[in-house]
Amino acid sequence: MKRIISTGNAPQAIGPYSQAVEVNGTLYISGQVPLVPETMKVVEGGIQEQTLQVMKNIGAILDEAGYSFSDVVKSTCLLSDMANFKAMNKVYGSFYSENPPARAAFAVKELPLGVLVEIETVAVKA
Repeated sequence: MKRIISTGNAPQAIGPYSQAVEVNGTLYISGQVPLVPETMKVVEGGIQEQTLQVMKNIGAILDEAGYSFSDVVKSTCLLSDMANFKAMNKVYGSFYSENPPARAAFAVKELPLGVLVEIETVAVKA
């Protein structure tokens, strides 16, 4: 059974997608950008501040669905510039101090709203 996850503690979808969808104990979280949920504006600052906001948004969705960061098995990180990889990685890594998930990281030509980072996540209830 498919369950749509939605929380006011993460940015509302800015297109025809759900914040997350759960199917058979697997949670698929749509790519999160660094929008502050209360204002729907991009957080001020650079790549570290933006990555922190993205991870907070992912955490809020995980929490709403009854998951945690320890349930995350795969992330895909999209960066506007690979020069930001090291700084993004430092913040991202602070959320996965033990048994980090599998991950891919790509530089892309452009991200929505001109942000520096977008991260999509898959979590599984073991």
